[in-house]
Amino acid sequence: MTGPADGDRPAIQWGAEAVSVSFGGLRALDQVSVGVRSGQVTAVVGGDGAGKTTLLRCIAGALAPSGGAVRRPSAQRIGYLPPSTGVYDDLSVAENLEFRSAVFGITGAAVGRQVGEYLERTGLAAARDRLAGQLSGGMRRKLGVIAAMLPEPELLVLDEPTTGVDPVSRADLWWLIARAAAGGAAVLMSTTYLDEAARAAHVLVLDAGRTLAAGTAAEIVASVPGTIAVVPGRPDDTEERRRAWRRAGTWRVWHPPGVPASEPVPPDLQDAVCVAALRAELAGADA
Repeated sequence: MTGPADGDRPAIQWGAEAVSVSFGGLRALDQVSVGVRSGQVTAVVGGDGAGKTTLLRCIAGALAPSGGAVRRPSAQRIGYLPPSTGVYDDLSVAENLEFRSAVFGITGAAVGRQVGEYLERTGLAAARDRLAGQLSGGMRRKLGVIAAMLPEPELLVLDEPTTGVDPVSRADLWWLIARAAAGGAAVLMSTTYLDEAARAAHVLVLDAGRTLAAGTAAEIVASVPGTIAVVPGRPDDTEERRRAWRRAGTWRVWHPPGVPASEPVPPDLQDAVCVAALRAELAGADA
């Protein structure tokens, strides 16, 4: 997974190459590859059952793949936020962080100052003596991310850190994520929000354990074939209806190359992902 840097971009250090995972007869991941660079955020996008958690568990070292290769630093240099947040309900905010620090052998006044800054910036300072089980969902997610950042990891793996939290908590969580990347960590996060994925340096889109699209957000958008048109209602034409989806109170229709479209609009990342999913679905149906 290592190699020379692309221009000024740091070299890929960690990630997965052609990783597959099977649970009995279920193929959860099928030949999936992703690279994570130091100082950058890589986002894995997909709906429920896409394989996001399985991929992140493989890269974090919590699950052995059935095939392919994973490259990661030592366990002491990995910060991992699981779907459950990984915090202890019967410990306070401060006790959770003290316990995590003790596990990683982290000591010193500098660490205490850094933790204090994280708590102040994310609104957790006033709750430092509150039991984690009494925190809101957003506060628990922020505590889990701070705990994962404590060892200043080379690789920070965050499983849907912003799912189900309020807009203010999302902003606080993104401050933490950006802070980790600015400090040199290679950040790999999963999300269901395409607006968040668009902020990442690299995006991997999964569907049913397979790669739908990969690259920068701009590269994925630029790769959309044909054109997209906005229409006020669901198309009457059967063929167009197969290539349509609802968005923001209107309908969008994908027109393959060579198929004329009236008043086409420039696609964004959400359009690109929808088109990639439609193409895969149509190809399967035709097959």
